[in-house]
Amino acid sequence: MIRTAKAHWAGDGKSGEGTLTTQSGVLNSQPYSFKLRFENADGQAGTNPEELIAAAHSGCFSMALAFALANAGFTATSIDTEASVDLQPGEGGFSITGIKLKLTAVIPGISQGQFDEIAAGAKAGCPVSKALSAVPISLEAVLA
Repeated sequence: MIRTAKAHWAGDGKSGEGTLTTQSGVLNSQPYSFKLRFENADGQAGTNPEELIAAAHSGCFSMALAFALANAGFTATSIDTEASVDLQPGEGGFSITGIKLKLTAVIPGISQGQFDEIAAGAKAGCPVSKALSAVPISLEAVLA
């Protein structure tokens, strides 16, 4: 299985502008730029690569957790995951320095220990976690 996305960019890095389009059409010429990425404080005017990584990671982890729970005989009433991607300036430019996954789940009949073990396994086994393993990934898991 191969999924695709396309980026178009015109201009230099600081004043240029671009668009992102995904195979599914969920993003269709979605604008992105230096200003939208680094200067738009509320993050509402467009997208950026870090936001897309966060969306991919939170979605992949949530699905991996649902499969892991099912394999252990549990079905979640709800799984809510927020991924925070930390982009920091440093020597040689900007780098993603870490990712925090914050999970809140409602899972009937599961113990805290089972939940913690299954969530940690899902984090380690999630394909996006594997792809992003060059940076520290933390997990805060709350059983509601």
